[in-house]
Amino acid sequence: MKKALLATTAVMLSAGVAAADVTISGYGRTGVIYYEDGIQTVGNNDSQVISRLRMNLDATTETDGGLEFGGRLRLQWDQGNATRGENASTNAGKLWITTQGLTVEIGNVDTAMDTVGLVYATELGYTDRSVGGNPLGAFFAYESSPYADDDRLGIGLRYSFDALTVRASYVDPSQSGAAEATDGIDPDTGLPIELNQKEELSIGADYKWNDRLELSAAASMNAAGWDDHDVFFVGARYAVMENARIGLNFYDNGDVGGIVGTDSSNADFVNVIDDLGNTVTLYGDYTLADGLTNIEAYVANNDGDWSQKETDIALGIGVNYDLGGARLGASLQRDYQERVSADMGVRFNF
Repeated sequence: MKKALLATTAVMLSAGVAAADVTISGYGRTGVIYYEDGIQTVGNNDSQVISRLRMNLDATTETDGGLEFGGRLRLQWDQGNATRGENASTNAGKLWITTQGLTVEIGNVDTAMDTVGLVYATELGYTDRSVGGNPLGAFFAYESSPYADDDRLGIGLRYSFDALTVRASYVDPSQSGAAEATDGIDPDTGLPIELNQKEELSIGADYKWNDRLELSAAASMNAAGWDDHDVFFVGARYAVMENARIGLNFYDNGDVGGIVGTDSSNADFVNVIDDLGNTVTLYGDYTLADGLTNIEAYVANNDGDWSQKETDIALGIGVNYDLGGARLGASLQRDYQERVSADMGVRFNF
């Protein structure tokens, strides 16, 4: 009887494994980053070794009617990160249902602003970062760390047909309402302020035409949960040649954002600023004849009047060399505080 029970159990388990699809994907990167005045992390050293290992655990299954159900957890280690370092744990999970081009996500969702096609197109180097060309305004995104508030709820929609993809997302920072009754302290003024507990609503769209033209746009209201903090983005990129592209992005950053180095005790906090202004970024890339070397660059102008800004212009240039399954990357950039930053390292996907 016991043998029959064990055999039956084994058959059931093997059938379950065959019906499901479990995959691990991600990337690793390691290299050296220099950031003038020790801004890369809290401390005094300008140069540090910065590494990351990311593993996405995806599990999917499909019903007889063609519905795909799936879920994702992420394991991530970041050099020098308290929540993704020695004490790292899985992040908040995400579930989804997909059918006929429509995907519905629940949980730690990919928000519309964070996943629209060209929003991060100016990033350079082995870490894919941009000190001036990226959006300055804060908004919710897929979170690689555990949630600070377990009551956070996200709902995401994505629908693709032909060359068009449209997105929408909704994030309630505390669906129980427990956190909404408390007040926080403005880090600049020391005065009480309402915590970022408003519900964020975002929409976005991408369009690609003939592998030559890319168009992207997105808007986020009450972005990152801050009342009346709205962020807008529109971008376009065109392949002028088979091996060369040029793009132009516009960001309306709102008035809440993370400005690196505004507080010597916390180099990456989210602060309230009167006006982060608008950012216009011109960027492009060119692949050499060898097909392995890609050069990319950007120049950005920000018209915001925030006290830590020394110049309206940020710029950067980077190079990548394809190793076949991995790449070497490097960049040299200057931010709006006129601080120079450089990086060099290697990245590989799996």
